[in-house]
Amino acid sequence: MRTLIAFGPVPSRRLGRSLGVNNIPDKFCSYACVYCQVGKTLKMEIKRKEFYGPEVIFEDVKKKVEEVKARNEKIDYITFVPDGEPTLDVNLGKEAELLTELEIPLAILTNSSLIWRDDVREELLRFNFVSLKVDAVSEELWRKIDRPHKSLRLNTILEGMIEFRKEFKGKLVTETMLIDRVNYRDEFERIAEFLKELKPDVAYISIPTRPPTEKWVKPPKEEIINQAFQTFAKVVDRVEYLIGYEGNAFTFTGNIEEDLLSITSVHPMREDGVKELLKKANVDWGIVEKLLNTGKLIELEYEGKRFYMRRLPSRNSSRE
Repeated sequence: MRTLIAFGPVPSRRLGRSLGVNNIPDKFCSYACVYCQVGKTLKMEIKRKEFYGPEVIFEDVKKKVEEVKARNEKIDYITFVPDGEPTLDVNLGKEAELLTELEIPLAILTNSSLIWRDDVREELLRFNFVSLKVDAVSEELWRKIDRPHKSLRLNTILEGMIEFRKEFKGKLVTETMLIDRVNYRDEFERIAEFLKELKPDVAYISIPTRPPTEKWVKPPKEEIINQAFQTFAKVVDRVEYLIGYEGNAFTFTGNIEEDLLSITSVHPMREDGVKELLKKANVDWGIVEKLLNTGKLIELEYEGKRFYMRRLPSRNSSRE
């Protein structure tokens, strides 16, 4: 089986039909967010380095695009959404440059932690769609929710976002993850003040919908979600929820085992989504049983739903 870098397309609430690019191995990140669906951060990093050669990523994505197009499936975006923080990849700019040859819009979902760096901002300018994480703008909550690398400074990151906004001509969105058991106090007002200056095209409010790293993490109460929405809506033209299930429109590209493992590496699949994909591939549940029995997949429950995830080191037995 080839290196699983490209996956999908998967249904995305922000991006339509998104072909994912997993440019960071499990699990190199600058944060250890309590709600992360990938699992525990194994390598806490802020130093950029090479993980895969740019040509390796380009060829794998190109091959996947060809497979998808051969089945007359649609791709709205090629999206960097890996098992860690995508801007840790020192070749990110070169990869984006190569992928423009495929003539499909490029998107990236980043936790914003390295946007204070000139080189990172410069490389992000190559994308058509950039999503920045803004879970908190106060030090205490930022450290509680995102659990950043000890050398990172929140004010520097926020300033980097503002600088990036001045140059970026594509679609810029923010995402704020809300969780239960957090005392937000006046944090929504403080985030709104920052959003007023940043001027994102859309401010998204999200809640955990897949099994998180920490078992105590649950979606917040409806009144908290509404409070955030109403507060952000005073300063941003478009505020939208990311709180529903994105659907089961996963794409079968010819190898069902490869499709299941590549998608569930970064995108845990709900049981009904897995069944829909198996139906497209014209195979039965036996393939899932095989992957479970051989230890390649794990089964988890969250909020009354069953999910399937590829077994990675960051998903150790404490999450099962």
